[in-house]
Amino acid sequence: MKVIEPTTPEQFKQYYQLRYDSLRKPWDQPEGSERADDDDQAIHAMLVDDTDAAVGVCRLHLNMPEEGQIRFMGVRADKQGQRLGDHLISYLEDRARKLGATSMTLQARENAVNFYRRNGYEIVEKTYLLFGSIQHYKMTKQL
Repeated sequence: MKVIEPTTPEQFKQYYQLRYDSLRKPWDQPEGSERADDDDQAIHAMLVDDTDAAVGVCRLHLNMPEEGQIRFMGVRADKQGQRLGDHLISYLEDRARKLGATSMTLQARENAVNFYRRNGYEIVEKTYLLFGSIQHYKMTKQL
């Protein structure tokens, strides 16, 4: 397994497909809802296996020069629970540090809070319900 930053149309196709499959499709959201208006300003990371198939995805956006934000973290359903998301978090935290960030923030789904805690994030506050049913929590970490 290795983390890459997708650059080719095929890599981005896999990236967005996994983002849709893991973060939108289970809640009957339409294709296209996995994309964000500021995707072109983000750093995208994709964990790939030995055949270069997408296993996990995530993106980094700088809210301010000193604060990075993790969004759209997803790991393929058949690979969850194997700590593969740790590779994506570590990669994007390193990228954020190199860009001058000193802290990270994110909005964690309730079922992912322990994953982020294990990676050093702390809950700041309970925030919003996505799709009317998925509780989110703002979490932060000092880099």
